[in-house]
Amino acid sequence: MRVAKGGAVSRILEGTPLPRMFRARQDFPAEKIPPGDIARTVASQIARPEITERVRPGMRIAVTAGSRGVANVALITRAIVDELRARGAEPFILPSMGSHGGATAEGQREVLAGYGITEDSMGCPIDARMETEQIGVSALGRPVFCAKSALGADGIVVSCRVKPHNAFRGVYESGILKMMVVGMGKREGAESLHRDGMGRMAENLPASARVVFGRAPVLFALPCVENAYDQTMLIEAVPAERIFDREPELLRIAFANMPSILVEEADVLIVDEIGKNYSGTGVDPNIAGTFSTEFASGGLKVQRTCMLRLSPESHGNGLGTGLANVITKRLYDDLDGEMMYPNCLTSTVLKSAMIPMVVADDREAIQACLKTLNGAAPDSARVVRIANSLHVGEIMLSEAYYGDVVLGRWEGLRALGEPAPLEFDESGNLADGFAQGEDGRR
Repeated sequence: MRVAKGGAVSRILEGTPLPRMFRARQDFPAEKIPPGDIARTVASQIARPEITERVRPGMRIAVTAGSRGVANVALITRAIVDELRARGAEPFILPSMGSHGGATAEGQREVLAGYGITEDSMGCPIDARMETEQIGVSALGRPVFCAKSALGADGIVVSCRVKPHNAFRGVYESGILKMMVVGMGKREGAESLHRDGMGRMAENLPASARVVFGRAPVLFALPCVENAYDQTMLIEAVPAERIFDREPELLRIAFANMPSILVEEADVLIVDEIGKNYSGTGVDPNIAGTFSTEFASGGLKVQRTCMLRLSPESHGNGLGTGLANVITKRLYDDLDGEMMYPNCLTSTVLKSAMIPMVVADDREAIQACLKTLNGAAPDSARVVRIANSLHVGEIMLSEAYYGDVVLGRWEGLRALGEPAPLEFDESGNLADGFAQGEDGRR
């Protein structure tokens, strides 16, 4: 696609005023497990009698690892490996991410390496083979698949994160069951589960998971839950027979600790960076309101959204671009169809990979959103800017919000400065140092 800076699009957008912006802090509950306590927490959970009795010397045990940007994932995974080995077992890492990583063994190894999970860092093998076996048919008629490497193990520890899903609602969403059915099912398992669409996912997921439980040697799960600042707040070992009962309770905890954009409504949302390390759809719609299906809702109510760049950790998988109104050429040039499209062809959700309007730089992306607003003037528009959808402790808001923020209209939201013009570099990209702080909050 030809995107010519200085061409007709640039001339139309030139002169579109940008509102002044100010930084604001969003305060949420911040219970957490410090990184230095992760290994000790994992050890104490596995040491529980009903958990540790399942691990016997000589057992070859698979430990799942997914493709999402889970906080402290390398620390958690290494701690599990160490505890299993301390009990005489022989652990190995099982990449469990469905069709992600281009649906190849090499791609899935590469995704894990981006999170610090390698054979060297974990001190154990990684079995990334993609071969699966059909292990049955669910009560709802869906074929169920599982990685042969998982079926060949003496036991499986399901390490994952529990959180709200980005495209459907149900008793079980993103968590233990999904890791087993979609993650451990590799491409075939993910494709089969998604075949009936997101509207049936809430029914199909537990039905297929029961087949996995009947055939795969799951010992226990060790899920985590994160707080609103992308920090680990809970790690709990769940015996296999209690997973169906405990996961919904963990999901409720995750919902209660989700962050949000407290102003609730905006004319324009600016997302500095999208990526698979932030959400399966690049930007978590539970935050941004950019849902790919009609089977989930929530998040910011917004008229226009622009996305500016793709994270390196995504390896070209820019799912979520189709949920924006405008993206930059920089983001467009980083897209890799070989990484994106296997995901869409497997999930049957194509909207996330569609290409919106592409413009030359950050300034023009913001201007395009402002210029096309209905019922709002660009220079007085309500604009929200986030670094990404995983870190919203610090955000930027346009001047239209300033008076209400100072007066305390939104509990937990406070101004950190006064409105000022956005700063751009000579290439037209944002250059104001809006970056993650030392405490992991933005």
